[in-house]
Amino acid sequence: MRLHNDFIVHNDGEKTFLIPTGKAEFSGVVKGNQTFRDVAEILRNDVTEDEIIRIMRDKYDAPDGLIEHDVRKILDNLREIGAIID
Repeated sequence: MRLHNDFIVHNDGEKTFLIPTGKAEFSGVVKGNQTFRDVAEILRNDVTEDEIIRIMRDKYDAPDGLIEHDVRKILDNLREIGAIID
């Protein structure tokens, strides 16, 4: 899976925004935190959900299940708006 080309990731230093281009069916802006930014950056390349989770585990020390939950929630939200190509 990867981020659809019809979406642009913008980071203003504090928040990350996912902005659809004119070709995207979704209209609006998605605002996210550091975890969202990291997942969006990882999705610039073709990866699996398990690879995203592994990369995030390597980067963050978090309680069991938290990273998996957060990554799945972000991916579900991105799928809902058509921002991911599976």
